[in-house]
Amino acid sequence: MKAFGFVKSSYSSGNGECVEVARNIAHAVAVRDSKRLDGPVLLLAPAAWDVFQEALGRLP
Repeated sequence: MKAFGFVKSSYSSGNGECVEVARNIAHAVAVRDSKRLDGPVLLLAPAAWDVFQEALGRLP
């Protein structure tokens, strides 16, 4: 597995419901559950991640 440099997302809450994001790999954004460090990693194209973040900004 590539050496992802995960950081906690600013969208994560303080109640243990945390998402970690890694943007240090070219042409990919990796997302994982911080409670499952050995669990699955979702790989997204950077453009898809940008669209996702824009959608979050439009939430009420």
